[in-house]
Amino acid sequence: MDPVVHFEMPYENQQRMTKFYESIFGWKMQILGEDMGSYVLVTTTETAERGPNNASGIDGGFYPKNPALPAQYPSIVISVGDIKASMQQVVDAGGKVLGEPMQIEGVGPYVSFFDTEGNRASMLQPIPRK
Repeated sequence: MDPVVHFEMPYENQQRMTKFYESIFGWKMQILGEDMGSYVLVTTTETAERGPNNASGIDGGFYPKNPALPAQYPSIVISVGDIKASMQQVVDAGGKVLGEPMQIEGVGPYVSFFDTEGNRASMLQPIPRK
């Protein structure tokens, strides 16, 4: 079974968004630079080197809204063992993969897809951690 390991949501105003989630939920924000697409990593649960301490907790991220991209809504990221095989399974089951995997340095290959219901989600093949 492939677990949900991350969530993503778009933002319009980075400062407003970070203030909102930090002040209400106590989430920790790590703002990445323009070279990383102005992505904001979010820690929502106590975390150790190997990931969240709470097995049911997940962390996430926010990305800037881009009117040229499809389906910019909250979505989930699913951890898979073989991203190429999972991409083929998505297509075989009637979904649509959105491009080729993007390599996220220190994390692993990542790609988004539409399921059969039009929902946008993503897959990640995590680099094994020590």
